[in-house]
Amino acid sequence: MKILMILTSHDRLGDTDKKTGFWLEEFTAPYYVFKDAQAQITLASPKGGQPPLDPKSNDPSQQTDSTHRFDADPEAQAALANTVTLNSINAADYDAVFYPGGHGPLWDLAEDSKSIAVIEAMFAAGKTVSAVCHAPAVFRHTKTPDGAPLVQGKSVTGFSNTEEAAVELTEIVPFLVEDELKSRGGNYSKGEDWQPYILTDGKLITGQNPASSAAVAQAVLKQLQG
Repeated sequence: MKILMILTSHDRLGDTDKKTGFWLEEFTAPYYVFKDAQAQITLASPKGGQPPLDPKSNDPSQQTDSTHRFDADPEAQAALANTVTLNSINAADYDAVFYPGGHGPLWDLAEDSKSIAVIEAMFAAGKTVSAVCHAPAVFRHTKTPDGAPLVQGKSVTGFSNTEEAAVELTEIVPFLVEDELKSRGGNYSKGEDWQPYILTDGKLITGQNPASSAAVAQAVLKQLQG
């Protein structure tokens, strides 16, 4: 199993001076689900190197078993510090792609032509495409081989409007994930705020929030091992 994980390179919340990036748990939980299943993992980002970490996700209140494991894992830390550039990726080399969230992807990965091309190529080839929390923003411009929005008519989830309101960033983000998925024809639904909620529609797997990240990764594995 060869799994591609694509992280953001964007580190700023809009026009503010506040930092953002990827959400730690949304990387570490899936990373270890995949690693413990002996998958070959490639980490990529638009700029390569160390992706920016959302500092709020490193707060003690946000730590989980997987983040503690990562803190004690120099090999994983080195892998994260040396992501390959997204432009060097060949979608044909991988069985599945997974996008961790955090607010960063709203600015870069949602608009990145290489990311769009990777998703479209893997989806067209019948491979598993997955994203959690804010990362379903990466489907904003993606299309199926017949030119329809990739999420059109599909059951999808992602960070909800009520969760965005709770973190008080509704007016800062360039768009709301829930609204964007709906506008592209997705059959959006959500669970309770901050509780695990994932949806699988064919080869498309999405999760609502940080608590959903491990379950999305487990659903990816189920497809690859099935």
